[in-house]
Amino acid sequence: MRELGYDSFAVIGHDRGARVSHRMALDYPQAVTKLAVLDIIPTRHAFRTADMRFGLGYWHWFFLAQPEPLPEQQIGADPVGWVHGRMSSGRRGGQPFDAQAVEEYVRCFRDPAAIHASCEDYRAAAGTDLADDDAAAARGQRVTAPLLALWGEHSFVGNHYGDVLAVWREYADQVEGRSLPCGHYLAEEVPLETAAALLEFLKD
Repeated sequence: MRELGYDSFAVIGHDRGARVSHRMALDYPQAVTKLAVLDIIPTRHAFRTADMRFGLGYWHWFFLAQPEPLPEQQIGADPVGWVHGRMSSGRRGGQPFDAQAVEEYVRCFRDPAAIHASCEDYRAAAGTDLADDDAAAARGQRVTAPLLALWGEHSFVGNHYGDVLAVWREYADQVEGRSLPCGHYLAEEVPLETAAALLEFLKD
């Protein structure tokens, strides 16, 4: 962002992008002016409150975090089935996925390096990321930028965590947000509603 000429900026992220954005807001509070997180609760909260329902609903967190090469080999045996299965499991109405976008995911997941990178992402979440989040919590570190949480009314986050805003208020000073009538993929399922909520939050 500095190379592009910005010392401060708003950040929006969905799923893993939202987890990276959350970490960025903690590590660079002087840079992040506003933070929008889509369909997540903090990684630390997810792991520290995990129960059987979480394990069954987010089983892929634990599968993908297994040591190499177990998940890589199993996904590599049917990458098309993996992509279609994961995407369809999170969708709960709204607009269908763009066929070209789905095919691009399939193209990427035919590459063993992409599968490995995806698994490494989840290994980091259960390892380095969780350790960093625990350390931040021990220091009393919180997100100081205004935070907007949006989530799918029919997503696991919406169905499992009850008061999502209350969860985020344990980790951030200024929290607002609401559910949208969809599943996990807000931008794809309800693009107009998602864009309107983000524009309202980002305006000065």
